[in-house]
Amino acid sequence: MKSQKPKKLWGGRFTAPTDELVEEFTASINFDQRLYAEDIAGSVAHARMLGSQKIISVSDADILIAGLQQIKEEIEAGEFAFSVALEDIHMNIESRLSEVVGPEIAGRLHTGRSRNDQVALDLRLFLRHQLSRVMSLVLKLTEVLVDRSAGNLNVIMPGFTHLQQAQPVLFSHHLMAYVEMLKRDYERLADCHDRLSLSPLGSGALAGSSFPLDRQMVADELGFSGITANSLDAVSDRDGVAEALFDFSLLMVHLSRFCEELVLWSSVQFNFITLSDSFCTGSSIMPQKKNPDVPELIRGKSGRVVGSLVSLLITMKSLPLAYNKDMQEDKEPLFDALDTVVGSLRIMTTMIRELKINSDSMAEQAGAGFSTATELADYLVRKGLPFRLSHEIVGKTVSFCEQNDLLFTDLTMDQWQQFSPLFHEDLFTVLLPQDSVDAKDLFGGTALVRVLDQIKLTRQFIADRSK
Repeated sequence: MKSQKPKKLWGGRFTAPTDELVEEFTASINFDQRLYAEDIAGSVAHARMLGSQKIISVSDADILIAGLQQIKEEIEAGEFAFSVALEDIHMNIESRLSEVVGPEIAGRLHTGRSRNDQVALDLRLFLRHQLSRVMSLVLKLTEVLVDRSAGNLNVIMPGFTHLQQAQPVLFSHHLMAYVEMLKRDYERLADCHDRLSLSPLGSGALAGSSFPLDRQMVADELGFSGITANSLDAVSDRDGVAEALFDFSLLMVHLSRFCEELVLWSSVQFNFITLSDSFCTGSSIMPQKKNPDVPELIRGKSGRVVGSLVSLLITMKSLPLAYNKDMQEDKEPLFDALDTVVGSLRIMTTMIRELKINSDSMAEQAGAGFSTATELADYLVRKGLPFRLSHEIVGKTVSFCEQNDLLFTDLTMDQWQQFSPLFHEDLFTVLLPQDSVDAKDLFGGTALVRVLDQIKLTRQFIADRSK
């Protein structure tokens, strides 16, 4: 195969060569070469449409399509020499196409098309494919969390607010909270995927085309549901990239929150879980250490993805219509964020599947910190007291216990009735963590029957979206 010729395909107007520093500074081929499959697919559809519309001959269209397919094979075989002098993936492929089929036929491919609508098309194709990939990984992590929930239905743990013991909850209920976050993440990604379903090809540089292009034909071949309505908007729109980066950012924030809990739970102080050795590392100086590096790193990488979102928004915030070279800065943050999200989801799924749950330690701490105090206040409400008065009485009871190093279960009935004559023997049915959990029998609550509801609904959610 011949090496690429660094001839500018737009060079007719220029009388001086591009400075080498400018070539290096403005080139995007080092990162946008990963769009090769989308670029070739778009070119194949465009060539077929040009032939169908008799803008070029059908035979030339067939030659172009065969040449493009050959180039795709060369790239995938690692035989394609990318050139910085040719700037980007579009020019690299077109230059090679000129060598494969000859410059005259190759030169017909760009009829009715600009790099502006070409790159907009490539990005939409790429994002739609990659969003589907991320959505699939989100479902896999969701399924693992549901499985871990269903397998640990009787495990009680302390629930927290302000990182202080609040009320007992089922461990399954806690895991299902993250499932709800992931379900929302999935739906946001699906919405973004749908909004990217309009083909921009045919918008030209900014004003459309004077050729009788069949834009819908191209859209149909590439799997789009329709075509964009305004050529200026189509070539300058990066909303899909920004929306995807936001969705990735919020997804990573959810993973980060979970990882923060995994780090805490795996500590000696909590001892709620034990992470597999496969997902931890040791210390170079302290032989006993087992560091939760994977959840820490996912937690750290969330900032990286959020940074990609901010980077793109700042780039776009003051650009006039239509295309500007600044918009080349959309791809590196997108690619980096995408790779980070995919890697995080994959390793998180396996890590959750393999972690050990220390149910005895959770249960022991579930009743600490007077976590059933709210149940006692509700008990007095059922006896006829206003909640605020009940709250005060139980608060005084807690204070008494703390001052005397006692638990609720240590108090005698005489001591209980010193705080309120409404306390009777039936109060002992609300003192234990299990009693508190069972009492939350409201849709969305932590009672076992309600957690089973959550699990059933989520399994249906997964099944519906896995078809």
